[in-house]
Amino acid sequence: MRVLVVEDERRLAAGLHNGLAAEGFAVDVALDGTDGLWLAREHPYDVIVLDIMLPGVNGYRLCSTLRREGIWTPILMLTAKEGEWDEVEALDGGADDYLTKPFSYAVLLARLRALLRRGARERPAVLSAGDLRLDPAAKRAWRGEVEVELTARELALLEFLLRRRGEAVAKREILAHVWDDQFEATPTSSRSMCATCATSSTGRSGGPPSRRSAGPATGW
Repeated sequence: MRVLVVEDERRLAAGLHNGLAAEGFAVDVALDGTDGLWLAREHPYDVIVLDIMLPGVNGYRLCSTLRREGIWTPILMLTAKEGEWDEVEALDGGADDYLTKPFSYAVLLARLRALLRRGARERPAVLSAGDLRLDPAAKRAWRGEVEVELTARELALLEFLLRRRGEAVAKREILAHVWDDQFEATPTSSRSMCATCATSSTGRSGGPPSRRSAGPATGW
C-alpha cells in the first residue's frame, strides 16, 4: 500500500518514513504543503498522513482542496494543536481521522489500517444534488445561491435522502433512519414532513420544485 506523509518536521518525517517502510508500506514524503498537494494530485495513494501546520499550503486547505477536486484518499491528520475546535475543523473539512502529537506509533498504525479498510469511497463534506446543497456540519442548506431555512428534522430528512441520491427509498427506511423509536407514525405524518421539506427547499428559491433534487422516495 502506498502512503503519502506530509510533514515539515524532518526528524518526524524521516521516522514515519522508516517506520512505515519497515511495515511494508511504500512511502513518499513531502516537507511542505505545496509539494504535498502536488503529489496527492499526481499519484493514487491509498492513505495520506497530513500535518496541519505546514509551510506553503496548510493541512486544512490541502485537505479541503483535495475533497473539492474529488480526490477521496483517506486522510489522517497529525498535529501538535490540542484544541477541540481544531479537531472539529479538520474532520468537518474532509479528514477521516485525527491524531495529536506526541502519539503512539502502534495507534498510528492501527488507525491507518482502519482507514485502509474503509477505502477511498466518495464522502463529501457538503452533499448536493442538482442545485440543492446541504452542509450537515453547519446545518445549512441552499437551493442555488439562496439559503433555505429548515428545521432540525427537515435537515436530517434531507441529509438522508441526499446520501441515498439516485435510489428509491421506502417509507419504512426513512422512518428508521430519521425518527427514533418514540415516534409514532401516522398515515400522513412522515409524508407531511417530506412535503414540508420539499416546499421549503424549492419555494424560497423562486424556481419550480425539482423532483430529482434528492432522489425519489417510494412506498408511500
